Amino acid sequence: MNSDIHNLLPGVKTNVSLAPHTTFNIGGAARYFFIAKNIKDIIEAVSVAKKCKMPFFVLAGGSNVLISDKGFPGLVIKIQATSYKLQATRLYAEAGVSMETLVREIGKKGLAGLEWAGGLPGSVGGAVRGNAGAFGGEIKDSVISVAALDEKGNVKTLSKKQCMFSYRDSFFKKKNWIVLSATFQLQKGNKKKIQREAKEHIAYRKEKHPLEYPNAGSVFINCDFRKFSKELREKLKDVVKTDPFPIVPTAYLISEAGLKGLRIGMAQVSEKHPNYVVNLGAARAKDVMRLIEKVKKEIKKKFSVALEQEIELVS
Repeated sequence: MNSDIHNLLPGVKTNVSLAPHTTFNIGGAARYFFIAKNIKDIIEAVSVAKKCKMPFFVLAGGSNVLISDKGFPGLVIKIQATSYKLQATRLYAEAGVSMETLVREIGKKGLAGLEWAGGLPGSVGGAVRGNAGAFGGEIKDSVISVAALDEKGNVKTLSKKQCMFSYRDSFFKKKNWIVLSATFQLQKGNKKKIQREAKEHIAYRKEKHPLEYPNAGSVFINCDFRKFSKELREKLKDVVKTDPFPIVPTAYLISEAGLKGLRIGMAQVSEKHPNYVVNLGAARAKDVMRLIEKVKKEIKKKFSVALEQEIELVS
């Protein structure tokens, strides 16, 4: 049946390297690769993969993912559905629109609600799926509704409540539904103030994050302060941040465990921001995974907490 995919999905390519399609610049080739330029393309590609009984993976901005060195044995659907529309204070955006574009364009209109996302990598689909957040803001704060493709290939529109947003999580992540588009409620505000705040966040990321190297963003989510022992809570109380509830930055824990700069092959725990693993050159996925496992083990030993991985491994 796989041989029929070229007839069923015109434009599909064979044996395409995935590394250039990720912010990590790591990974092998996709057996089949298809660029979905609109929502109809996404639905069609998923339908074809199911007809061919083929595994598929949806890729958008390429952040927050680590592709296996062996690549992906099925169909990778690259989302380039990038339409968005502003009507007064309501914003509709397809899954492939970059967060960078939205922050810039709504800032020009003097609309508030997403300025916390200044410098955030990735796309709308990924941000909604993982309830992206920074600087005390989260994507859920502005969401009205989300259109997604369910496991049967039907398009469903979910209200904010139905999205079941939680810390770096959502219904879509739990159920593996594919986000197609989202509608956001924004507020009129002071244009200069909104743009200044977004620019400050972009500048902060450039200064504090290792953006000079390919990376996939934060490797782990921050740790819930309540999960630490009473004794450790007392020791850690001065580093607690609100994001949006009390958390201990994972970067702090990794630094305290003496893991900054730890290197396996060309993959390294960043010295600049230790919750990042950076690709120093020709890093391999297996080296990154060994680093991640080493960090998890050391943090568990020192702080008795289990780190939760934010990066998704695709194999």
